[in-house]
Amino acid sequence: MSISKFFNKKNLPFLENYLNTTSPTGYESAGQMVWTEYIKPYVDEIRSDNYGTAYGIINPKADYKVIVEAHADEISWYVNYISSDGMIYVIRNGGSDAVIAPSKRVNIHTKKGIVQGVFGWPAIHVRIGDKDELPKTDTIWIDCGVSSKEEVEKLGVHVGCVVTYPDEFMVLNDNYFVCRALDNRIGGFMIAEVARMIHENKDKINFGLYFTNSVQEEVGLRGAEMITKTIRPDVAIVTDVTHDTTTPKMNKMKDGELKCGNGPVITYAPAVQNNLRDLIIDAAEKKKIPFQRAASSRVTGTDTDAFAYSNGGVPSALISLPLRYMHTTVEMVHKEDVENTIKLIYESVKFIKNKQDFKYF
Repeated sequence: MSISKFFNKKNLPFLENYLNTTSPTGYESAGQMVWTEYIKPYVDEIRSDNYGTAYGIINPKADYKVIVEAHADEISWYVNYISSDGMIYVIRNGGSDAVIAPSKRVNIHTKKGIVQGVFGWPAIHVRIGDKDELPKTDTIWIDCGVSSKEEVEKLGVHVGCVVTYPDEFMVLNDNYFVCRALDNRIGGFMIAEVARMIHENKDKINFGLYFTNSVQEEVGLRGAEMITKTIRPDVAIVTDVTHDTTTPKMNKMKDGELKCGNGPVITYAPAVQNNLRDLIIDAAEKKKIPFQRAASSRVTGTDTDAFAYSNGGVPSALISLPLRYMHTTVEMVHKEDVENTIKLIYESVKFIKNKQDFKYF
């Protein structure tokens, strides 16, 4: 299956629309509506929980349940303080990076609609020598082009409004997808494509298969913590992004060697159940899907941890997509890695038979 054939006039517009749809932590509903509309023809049933985690199910009445999961939220900011002269100060909603903020345009989400602004910063001329400091969360501010707190409030902006970046999807040099929030709406795209492939290939699945797009990962895996108690899965395959460590200023001795274009990453970690991981590796080797290996100390830092340690222990594994420039507005993933991650999840699901696959000893 070639790259040009895999990304087509149906799934590529969905990917672009889904990535461009704002979905900050705690406010994922717009993105979830785009995602559920796309996945609806490929599953038997769509459900959601009280905080917005959405999931499509094949065989919803089956006792044995397998989750294939990604997370839907993106990093953002909260309005935290408005000064008397109309400057807006923020706090993080997830892992937002103050260093990249200056000179960025922003959208402030209000009940009156989007209010535009910019993160300001002093000109280089007035930042002298050792007095020049890196931007920090408590030193960056948003300028909406008004001159008083009253004018800001008249626009509909108040403490608690969410602030996002408007940067949109692009294809770079026909090799890379670039956008904010590839972490991890690209995961939602990939699991939706697995559902599509199962449906279009008429694959017979003899268990309940739950394509789950969780909320609030960026603030502590909270959506996964909630949904695993609702679904009570027997197995969980999680997909998320991981760092391409071959770009400048990365540390391979600390983070291993992982590279965009070399395939999905299969993780070794305490939370990753050995038999499930080995099943995924078997699927990759038998279907000749390229993959890389990574090791995580103590925790994976992904929703894998939430599923693995829930409900008395759920066999869980992590398949990651290499990504450059995480938590910036120019996150990058290689198109071939996206395709191969989809294929690996798809083939791994088909390798699952029953509970005996994951007996520890």
